[in-house]
Amino acid sequence: MTKQHIDKLVGAPTETHALSDGRKVTIGDGFAARSYQHTDFQGLMDPLIMVDHFVMTRPTFGTHAHAGLSAVTVMFEDSEGAFLNRDTLGNDLNLAPGDLYWFKAARGAIHNEAPRPGAKTHALQVFVNLPAKNRHDAPSAFHIAAKDIPKLRSDRANARLILGETNGVTGQAAPDIPLTLLDINMQAGGQFTHSGDSNQHAWILAIKGTSSVVWSTGAAELHPGTAIAFAGSTDISLSSQEGAHAVLFRGRPIRQTFVQRGPFAMGNAAELDAVEADHRAGRFGSID
Repeated sequence: MTKQHIDKLVGAPTETHALSDGRKVTIGDGFAARSYQHTDFQGLMDPLIMVDHFVMTRPTFGTHAHAGLSAVTVMFEDSEGAFLNRDTLGNDLNLAPGDLYWFKAARGAIHNEAPRPGAKTHALQVFVNLPAKNRHDAPSAFHIAAKDIPKLRSDRANARLILGETNGVTGQAAPDIPLTLLDINMQAGGQFTHSGDSNQHAWILAIKGTSSVVWSTGAAELHPGTAIAFAGSTDISLSSQEGAHAVLFRGRPIRQTFVQRGPFAMGNAAELDAVEADHRAGRFGSID
């Protein structure tokens, strides 16, 4: 039987924050990742379901389906070469370093992502939950090129505003729910402060170097590979004595029970069974 995760943390979280080092995932010699699951963060990762921080040098997953969520690819600027993205919406494009691709699978769609020969993809794969009323929407997608992403500068730090808004600057809006995504690089002694809605959850991952995070009710040191989630803060400050790279997500929690089975997420097991049946019947379409 395929393992499924049932998230029943639909009320306000009882914990103030949660930390996780994720788990290491390797597939062959062409894919290495650290994976972070919603079940590790006491409900504070909502609206995110999963984040994989990965490096891929060879095709790994092949053509596969998603439903009930958005699968989002966040390319880091130090990626090398192109990451080919094809899907049943008719998109066939090369993602470049620094790009974002948002694939809202909703009622069901298929895609395939793989590095071009000789490429080295350093990126995040993010599963973003959908409110129940949007899980059966028609699939859709959008691409943001690196050149179109606003950049903010602070004290020996800079941040790419990939999604949402911060400090009076507005970037591309995420569909269905408010979500801000910042890709932050700090030089030695650098600091960046993000101001936002205290009713939204924050999830931060240290990519490289050690980051100090301070928010309204706490503080933490994040070493590479450590992620933290918390709520109830307006200003969030990141700093680093040695220089660091971190990403910050901030989004409105959905607080609805859902069941996840691999690349699918729905309100209950019966809905999951239905979308899997649609996939087997070929109703998601084909790209091969």
